[in-house]
Amino acid sequence: MTKKSMGIHHITAIVGHPQENMDFYAGVLGLRLVKQTVNFDDPGTYHLYFGDGGGNPGTIMTFFPWPDAYQGRIGDGQVGVTSFVVPKGAMEFWKQRLEKFKVSYTELERFGEQYLEFDDPHGLHLEIVEREEGEKSQWNFGGVTSDVAIKGFGGATLLSVKPESTADLLQHVMGLEQIGQEGDFLRFRSTSDIGNIIDLKLSPIGRGSMGVGTVHHIAWRAKDNQDQLEWREHVKKHGYGVTSVKERQYFKAIYFKEHGEILFEIATDPPGFAHDESEATMGEKLMLPEWYEPERDKIERVLLPIEVRELD
Repeated sequence: MTKKSMGIHHITAIVGHPQENMDFYAGVLGLRLVKQTVNFDDPGTYHLYFGDGGGNPGTIMTFFPWPDAYQGRIGDGQVGVTSFVVPKGAMEFWKQRLEKFKVSYTELERFGEQYLEFDDPHGLHLEIVEREEGEKSQWNFGGVTSDVAIKGFGGATLLSVKPESTADLLQHVMGLEQIGQEGDFLRFRSTSDIGNIIDLKLSPIGRGSMGVGTVHHIAWRAKDNQDQLEWREHVKKHGYGVTSVKERQYFKAIYFKEHGEILFEIATDPPGFAHDESEATMGEKLMLPEWYEPERDKIERVLLPIEVRELD
């Protein structure tokens, strides 16, 4: 069976204070809060989802905010850098916006593309890159209009304990095409027009440690439940231990750790984030799965208050 991944579904990271997280990704980057819910394994912790106006796969960055947790270290066995893609011609806007909010950035070039590289308030490494591909976001917020807004993921840079093994997985299991090498990086491409570029660093930098400011896992797209089951058998056939299917309300998920020690998920595109509230009102209130509804009052007392707000 030959399988080809469409690309990134979402990326999930660990951060600090939830309001700081909200102010940066909604207030500075202009993303939409498409869902506020809780960590299903730890309901005293938020699980916040940001993306484009429709909460489409390939645009979703999700967070577990733990304000009192220890700082992690970005390194091998993790996603090192998360890239966001913006329309052609938008880069000057983003330079000015980062400067306005006193976010330091570095300009760099990789594979003939210009990047702005910067960190979020909790230490996550991020990039912005211009590309023609991908539909423009129709979400307008806080001075970020659709002609310059983040369209979704450009891709990610992977840091692997065993880069050769990870490269083999990307090409021969996930079905990505290797499209180039530049210095210390191999570049792979998936079949989608967004969330489709993966750069793999070939030289190890030292093992990472999980904590605030690190990516927990990267999730890949499955078009539906049947496709996900096929992916599960496909990954198992190649010798990886894969979990059973997990119900995540807005998608179903399976997980496996590849040989470079990066945690991979394969998530279904449906049912999406308008599954339990309308698309127009997504993100406006705390949504809980039915098994936590009886504990809503207790959960809401524990969670820190948050709000989406425009920043000056």
